[in-house]
Amino acid sequence: MDLTQLVLSRYSTKAFDPARKISGAVMDSVRALLRNCPSSVNSQPWHFVIAASEVGKARIARATGGPYAYNGPKIQNASHVVVLCAKRDLDDAAVAERVAQEMRDGRFAEAADAEKQRASKAFYVSLHRDTRHDLPHWLEKQTYIALGSLLLGAAALGLAACPMEGFDPDVLAQELGLAARGLRPAVIVALGYASLDDWNAKLPKSRLPADALFTEL
Repeated sequence: MDLTQLVLSRYSTKAFDPARKISGAVMDSVRALLRNCPSSVNSQPWHFVIAASEVGKARIARATGGPYAYNGPKIQNASHVVVLCAKRDLDDAAVAERVAQEMRDGRFAEAADAEKQRASKAFYVSLHRDTRHDLPHWLEKQTYIALGSLLLGAAALGLAACPMEGFDPDVLAQELGLAARGLRPAVIVALGYASLDDWNAKLPKSRLPADALFTEL
Protein backbone atom coordinates (compact mmCIF):
# COMPACT_ATOMS: atom_id res chain seq x y z
CA MET A 1 0.00 0.00 0.00
CA ASP A 2 1.44 3.38 -1.05
CA LEU A 3 0.59 5.77 1.79
CA THR A 4 1.55 8.85 -0.21
CA GLN A 5 -0.80 7.85 -3.02
CA LEU A 6 -3.64 7.47 -0.52
CA VAL A 7 -2.99 10.97 0.81
CA LEU A 8 -2.89 12.41 -2.69
CA SER A 9 -6.02 10.63 -3.91
CA ARG A 10 -8.41 10.91 -0.94
CA TYR A 11 -10.80 13.85 -0.72
CA SER A 12 -13.93 14.85 1.15
CA THR A 13 -16.89 13.27 -0.60
CA LYS A 14 -19.78 15.67 -1.12
CA ALA A 15 -22.37 13.21 -2.46
CA PHE A 16 -22.86 9.56 -1.52
CA ASP A 17 -24.50 6.74 -3.43
CA PRO A 18 -27.38 5.64 -1.13
CA ALA A 19 -27.64 2.26 -2.88
CA ARG A 20 -24.13 1.15 -1.94
CA LYS A 21 -23.57 -0.17 1.57
CA ILE A 22 -20.38 -0.93 3.47
CA SER A 23 -20.02 -4.62 4.30
CA GLY A 24 -19.93 -5.87 7.86
CA ALA A 25 -16.33 -7.03 7.44
CA VAL A 26 -15.18 -3.60 6.30
CA MET A 27 -17.01 -1.94 9.18
CA ASP A 28 -15.24 -4.32 11.55
CA SER A 29 -12.00 -2.88 10.17
CA VAL A 30 -13.28 0.65 10.74
CA ARG A 31 -14.11 -0.17 14.36
CA ALA A 32 -10.68 -1.77 14.86
CA LEU A 33 -9.07 1.33 13.40
CA LEU A 34 -10.96 3.65 15.75
CA ARG A 35 -10.38 1.47 18.80
CA ASN A 36 -6.63 1.45 18.21
CA CYS A 37 -6.08 5.14 17.48
CA PRO A 38 -3.26 6.82 19.40
CA SER A 39 -3.87 9.44 22.09
CA SER A 40 -1.76 11.39 24.56
CA VAL A 41 -0.76 9.14 27.51
CA ASN A 42 -3.19 6.59 26.06
CA SER A 43 -6.03 8.67 27.50
CA GLN A 44 -8.57 7.43 24.90
CA PRO A 45 -11.02 10.21 25.84
CA TRP A 46 -13.59 9.33 23.22
CA HIS A 47 -16.69 7.39 22.30
CA PHE A 48 -17.96 6.65 18.80
CA VAL A 49 -21.64 6.54 17.87
CA ILE A 50 -22.16 4.63 14.62
CA ALA A 51 -25.42 4.82 12.66
CA ALA A 52 -26.22 2.50 9.77
CA SER A 53 -30.02 2.37 9.87
CA GLU A 54 -32.19 5.00 8.21
CA VAL A 55 -33.67 5.83 11.62
CA GLY A 56 -30.25 6.26 13.19
CA LYS A 57 -28.96 8.47 10.38
CA ALA A 58 -32.14 10.57 10.53
CA ARG A 59 -31.55 11.19 14.24
CA ILE A 60 -28.06 12.50 13.53
CA ALA A 61 -29.31 14.56 10.59
CA ARG A 62 -31.65 16.45 12.94
CA ALA A 63 -28.60 18.42 14.01
CA THR A 64 -28.13 19.76 10.47
CA GLY A 65 -30.99 22.22 10.33
CA GLY A 66 -30.77 25.90 9.41
CA PRO A 67 -27.29 26.94 8.21
CA TYR A 68 -26.11 23.31 8.29
CA ALA A 69 -28.82 21.95 5.99
CA TYR A 70 -26.30 21.22 3.23
CA ASN A 71 -24.85 18.41 5.37
CA GLY A 72 -28.17 16.61 5.84
CA PRO A 73 -28.12 14.70 2.51
CA LYS A 74 -24.56 13.50 3.12
CA ILE A 75 -25.64 11.95 6.41
CA GLN A 76 -28.85 10.46 5.03
CA ASN A 77 -27.28 9.04 1.85
CA ALA A 78 -24.09 7.67 3.40
CA SER A 79 -23.89 3.99 4.24
CA HIS A 80 -22.68 4.65 7.79
CA VAL A 81 -22.23 7.76 9.91
CA VAL A 82 -19.79 8.06 12.80
CA VAL A 83 -20.17 10.71 15.50
CA LEU A 84 -16.81 11.15 17.21
CA CYS A 85 -17.51 12.27 20.77
CA ALA A 86 -15.02 13.64 23.29
CA LYS A 87 -15.31 13.11 27.01
CA ARG A 88 -16.15 16.24 28.97
CA ASP A 89 -13.79 15.23 31.76
CA LEU A 90 -11.28 12.53 32.62
CA ASP A 91 -11.63 11.90 36.36
CA ASP A 92 -9.60 9.64 38.63
CA ALA A 93 -11.92 6.71 37.98
CA ALA A 94 -11.45 7.04 34.22
CA VAL A 95 -7.68 7.19 34.62
CA ALA A 96 -7.75 4.11 36.84
CA GLU A 97 -9.93 2.29 34.29
CA ARG A 98 -7.37 2.88 31.54
CA VAL A 99 -4.47 1.73 33.72
CA ALA A 100 -6.43 -1.39 34.68
CA GLN A 101 -7.02 -2.16 30.99
CA GLU A 102 -3.32 -1.69 30.25
CA MET A 103 -2.57 -4.13 33.06
CA ARG A 104 -5.01 -6.69 31.66
CA ASP A 105 -3.38 -6.28 28.25
CA GLY A 106 0.02 -7.13 29.74
CA ARG A 107 1.75 -3.77 29.43
CA PHE A 108 3.28 -3.81 32.92
CA ALA A 109 5.89 -6.22 34.24
CA GLU A 110 5.41 -4.99 37.81
CA ALA A 111 2.79 -3.12 39.82
CA ALA A 112 5.22 -0.21 40.18
CA ASP A 113 5.11 0.26 36.40
CA ALA A 114 1.34 0.56 36.52
CA GLU A 115 1.59 3.20 39.23
CA LYS A 116 4.05 5.20 37.11
CA GLN A 117 1.58 5.18 34.24
CA ARG A 118 -1.29 6.19 36.51
CA ALA A 119 0.79 9.09 37.84
CA SER A 120 1.76 10.16 34.32
CA LYS A 121 -1.84 10.18 33.12
CA ALA A 122 -2.99 12.01 36.25
CA PHE A 123 -0.24 14.62 35.79
CA TYR A 124 -1.34 15.54 32.28
CA VAL A 125 -5.01 15.60 33.18
CA SER A 126 -4.23 17.89 36.13
CA LEU A 127 -1.98 20.05 33.93
CA HIS A 128 -4.80 20.72 31.51
CA ARG A 129 -7.58 20.94 34.08
CA ASP A 130 -5.92 22.95 36.86
CA THR A 131 -2.98 24.81 35.27
CA ARG A 132 -3.81 25.45 31.64
CA HIS A 133 -7.59 25.31 32.16
CA ASP A 134 -8.11 23.76 28.73
CA LEU A 135 -9.06 20.18 29.59
CA PRO A 136 -12.13 19.98 27.27
CA HIS A 137 -10.04 21.36 24.42
CA TRP A 138 -7.20 18.89 25.13
CA LEU A 139 -9.62 15.98 25.19
CA GLU A 140 -11.15 17.14 21.91
CA LYS A 141 -7.68 17.39 20.37
CA GLN A 142 -7.14 13.72 21.13
CA THR A 143 -10.43 12.93 19.40
CA TYR A 144 -9.21 14.74 16.30
CA ILE A 145 -6.24 12.37 16.18
CA ALA A 146 -8.87 9.63 15.81
CA LEU A 147 -10.51 11.68 13.05
CA GLY A 148 -7.27 11.81 11.06
CA SER A 149 -6.76 8.09 11.48
CA LEU A 150 -10.33 7.40 10.37
CA LEU A 151 -10.05 9.51 7.21
CA LEU A 152 -6.79 7.91 6.11
CA GLY A 153 -7.99 4.45 7.12
CA ALA A 154 -11.21 4.91 5.15
CA ALA A 155 -9.17 5.70 2.05
CA ALA A 156 -7.07 2.58 2.60
CA LEU A 157 -10.29 0.54 2.80
CA GLY A 158 -11.60 2.02 -0.45
CA LEU A 159 -14.29 4.07 1.27
CA ALA A 160 -15.48 7.58 0.61
CA ALA A 161 -15.56 9.84 3.64
CA CYS A 162 -16.65 13.33 4.58
CA PRO A 163 -15.82 14.97 7.93
CA MET A 164 -18.36 17.55 9.11
CA GLU A 165 -18.25 20.22 11.78
CA GLY A 166 -21.35 21.84 10.31
CA PHE A 167 -23.99 20.71 12.80
CA ASP A 168 -25.62 21.98 15.97
CA PRO A 169 -23.76 20.24 18.84
CA ASP A 170 -26.49 21.00 21.37
CA VAL A 171 -29.18 19.44 19.19
CA LEU A 172 -27.04 16.37 18.54
CA ALA A 173 -26.06 15.99 22.19
CA GLN A 174 -29.72 16.09 23.21
CA GLU A 175 -30.80 13.70 20.46
CA LEU A 176 -28.17 11.11 21.43
CA GLY A 177 -28.28 11.68 25.19
CA LEU A 178 -24.59 12.51 25.27
CA ALA A 179 -24.48 14.89 28.24
CA ALA A 180 -25.72 12.21 30.63
CA ARG A 181 -22.84 10.04 29.48
CA GLY A 182 -20.25 12.76 30.01
CA LEU A 183 -19.73 13.26 26.28
CA ARG A 184 -19.97 16.03 23.71
CA PRO A 185 -19.99 15.65 19.93
CA ALA A 186 -16.80 16.81 18.25
CA VAL A 187 -17.17 15.92 14.58
CA ILE A 188 -19.32 13.77 12.29
CA VAL A 189 -17.91 11.55 9.54
CA ALA A 190 -20.09 10.14 6.76
CA LEU A 191 -18.78 6.91 5.23
CA GLY A 192 -19.81 5.04 2.12
CA TYR A 193 -19.22 5.22 -1.61
CA ALA A 194 -19.24 8.32 -3.77
CA SER A 195 -22.11 9.10 -6.07
CA LEU A 196 -21.46 9.80 -9.74
CA ASP A 197 -22.85 13.26 -8.95
CA ASP A 198 -20.06 14.02 -6.48
CA TRP A 199 -18.76 17.30 -7.85
CA ASN A 200 -15.71 17.32 -5.59
CA ALA A 201 -14.39 14.14 -7.19
CA LYS A 202 -13.78 16.04 -10.40
CA LEU A 203 -11.70 18.83 -8.88
CA PRO A 204 -7.93 18.83 -8.37
CA LYS A 205 -6.57 18.74 -4.84
CA SER A 206 -5.47 22.18 -3.61
CA ARG A 207 -2.83 22.63 -0.90
CA LEU A 208 -0.40 25.38 0.02
CA PRO A 209 3.07 25.06 -1.53
CA ALA A 210 5.71 23.13 0.39
CA ASP A 211 7.93 26.18 0.94
CA ALA A 212 5.10 27.87 2.81
CA LEU A 213 4.60 24.90 5.11
CA PHE A 214 8.01 23.53 6.06
CA THR A 215 10.92 25.00 7.96
CA GLU A 216 14.01 22.81 7.98
CA LEU A 217 16.41 23.23 10.92
